[in-house]
Amino acid sequence: MPTIGVLALQGDVREHQRMLQEAGATAVAVRRPAELDAVDALVIPGGESTTMWKLADTFDLLQPLRVRIKEGLPAYGSCAGMIMLADRIEDGIAGQQTIGGIDMVVRRNAFGRQVDSFESDLDFAGQQVHAVFIRAPWVESIGADVEVLGRCEPGDRIVAVRQGPLLATSFHPELTGDVRVHRYFVDMVREL
Repeated sequence: MPTIGVLALQGDVREHQRMLQEAGATAVAVRRPAELDAVDALVIPGGESTTMWKLADTFDLLQPLRVRIKEGLPAYGSCAGMIMLADRIEDGIAGQQTIGGIDMVVRRNAFGRQVDSFESDLDFAGQQVHAVFIRAPWVESIGADVEVLGRCEPGDRIVAVRQGPLLATSFHPELTGDVRVHRYFVDMVREL
């Protein structure tokens, strides 16, 4: 049973922990570099990407996160977590940084403001899932090694990707009660 950390600086931490446990993993909170060193994989939850970046920097986690991701730590980012795993972002605040790892450009708040949040059924890696989008990003462009796992209307936008051990969705599967996206990630971790 893999031990998967959930970055517990801000966002849907408990919801991701519950889904990971249902998917067959041991889920723990990660707030410090020593806790990061003790996990087999990491989930970066939804929340607010600029707040996450600033808190990761304040808690001396930003550089350790970058190092572990570069070394091949499997990671899954949902919504703000997708932004954090992007190599490049559009519409970020001045100086905003990411952890990086996925060769993609992500546009923050691309689907609109909080009042524009919506739900949609979509194909994720060959499965129909119900997706919750809250001030969600979308992927503007991807590199050659990035696999598209899901698209959403309007505009057939890329909303789920994988590059090697890294997975990202612009939606929040932790809010639906459907464990399949988390199970997909747990299976990825077991296979690596």
